[in-house]
Amino acid sequence: MEENKDFSTNKNTGEGFSEGAKSTAKEFKEGWNDMTHNSQNKKVLAGILAIFFGQLGIHKFVLGYQKEGLILLITTIVGYILMCVAVGVFVVAITGLIGLIEGIVYLTKTDEEFYHMYQVGKKPWF
Repeated sequence: MEENKDFSTNKNTGEGFSEGAKSTAKEFKEGWNDMTHNSQNKKVLAGILAIFFGQLGIHKFVLGYQKEGLILLITTIVGYILMCVAVGVFVVAITGLIGLIEGIVYLTKTDEEFYHMYQVGKKPWF
C-alpha cells in the first residue's frame, strides 16, 4: 500500500489545513452574509410571500414589521371565524388583496427604491 507523500503541510501542526479551512470558512461567511443581508433577496422573498401568503402577513414579519404583520394575521383569523356570517368572506378577500397588491409593488420596485423605502425608511403599507 503506497502512502500519500504530499508534504505541503507540516504534519505536526497542520498549518496548511488550518489556513485552508479558515479561508473556506471566511468565504462561506461572506457569501452567507451577502445572501441573507442583500436587499434584493428580501425584496424577492417578501414579494413572493406577499403574493402567496399575503393575508397572513408573513411578508411583513420578514421585513421586520411585527405590528403590521399581526394586524393582517389577526384580521384574517377573525375573517375566517366570521365566514359563518358571510361578512368574513369580504374581510378575507380584502386581506388577500392587500397582500397581492403589496407583493406586486415590492417586486416592481428597483432594488434601491425597495431598500430605501421599506428597509431604511420603514414604510409599513404599500
